[in-house]
Amino acid sequence: MMNSHNLWQMLRPLIFRLDPERAHNLTLQLLAQWSALFRGELTASDVARAPDLAVNAMGLHFPNAIGLAAGLDKDAVAIPAWQALGFGFIEVGTVTAHSQPGNPRPRLWRLPHDAAIVNRMGFNNAGAAAMARRLERLRSRQSLQVPLGVNLGKSKITPPEQAADDYRRSFEQVGALADYVVVNISSPNTPGLRDLQRVDEVERIVAAIQTPNQQLTHPRPLLVKLAPDLANDDAIACARAALQAGCAGLILTNTTIQFDGLTSATAEMSGGLSGRPLLARSTELLRNVREAVGTKPVLIGVGGILSPADAAAKLAAGANLIQIYSGLIYQGPGFVRKLIRTL
Repeated sequence: MMNSHNLWQMLRPLIFRLDPERAHNLTLQLLAQWSALFRGELTASDVARAPDLAVNAMGLHFPNAIGLAAGLDKDAVAIPAWQALGFGFIEVGTVTAHSQPGNPRPRLWRLPHDAAIVNRMGFNNAGAAAMARRLERLRSRQSLQVPLGVNLGKSKITPPEQAADDYRRSFEQVGALADYVVVNISSPNTPGLRDLQRVDEVERIVAAIQTPNQQLTHPRPLLVKLAPDLANDDAIACARAALQAGCAGLILTNTTIQFDGLTSATAEMSGGLSGRPLLARSTELLRNVREAVGTKPVLIGVGGILSPADAAAKLAAGANLIQIYSGLIYQGPGFVRKLIRTL
C-alpha cells in the first residue's frame, strides 16, 4: 500500500500546476467538507498521542510539540482535519474585527527552487463574529483534543491609533472560544501594522486585550508574534514589554520582507517570504530572545521548518513548541507525523 509521502510526491506536481491561491482554496474546501462530517479524533495508540511527546505549557496540555501556524486556515473551517493529521495544536486566523477581502490578486506565489512561498494576502477573512459562530459549533461537538489558538490582527480600515480597540473587539468575540490568543503585529501585508512593533504599542494593545481577558473565569494565555526583520535589541525590547504586560510568551517569527539570496525571480512579487530561506534568521532571533528572557516564558518557533533537522534546530534554539506552514505545502500531509516520529 502506498504511503502518504509517496502519494504526495505523485500529487504535488499536479497541484503545483494550479494557481497557488486556487490550489489553496480547493484544498481548504475539501478539508472543510471532511471536517463537517468527521470529528478528527485520534486514538491513544496513535503516534501523535505518544505520552513521551506531550508538552505542558501555559497551563495547557499539548499532545505533541508540532502545531499548525496561522495563515493556512484563516476562518477556522477545517480544524478536525488538522487534528486528524496529527498536529499537537492548531492556530487559526489571522482574524480581524471587521471582515475584509484582503489585497488584490495575484497575492500568493510559490518558489519551488527555494522551497519558499511569498504572500501578500492582507488578512483576508470573514471577521471575528463569523469565526466565533464557527468555533461555538466546533466546541459544541466536544471533539477537540488539542489546544486551539486564535491569531488576531488589525483590520485594514482601522487607523493605527485605534489599533488597541480593534484587537480588543476581536478578542471579545473569540477569546473565550480559544485556548490561547496571539497578537499579530508583524504581518508585512497590512499597511502600518509592523509599526506597532514598539514597546509603547505592545503595552497598549496587550493592556486593551487584558481588560476583557481578565474578566473571563479562566483568562487565556496571550502571546505576541514578532517579525524576523526586527533588530535583535528591538525584538527583545518588544518581548520584554509583552511579558511585563502579562503575556505568556512569544511566537518567533512571522514572514520576512528580505528577499536576498533567492534563486527564483521575484520582480513581480511583494509581501512576506516564508519557507527555507526564513529558517536561519527566524531561528537566530528565537535563540537571542530566549537568551534574553530566560527559561520561563513560552516561545513558539516558526519559520523555515522543512525537515526534522529544522525542527530540531528550533527546539535547540529554545522553542517549547514549533509550528509549520510552508513545510506542509512542500512536504505534504504526512510531514506532521514524519516530524513526530523523528522527535
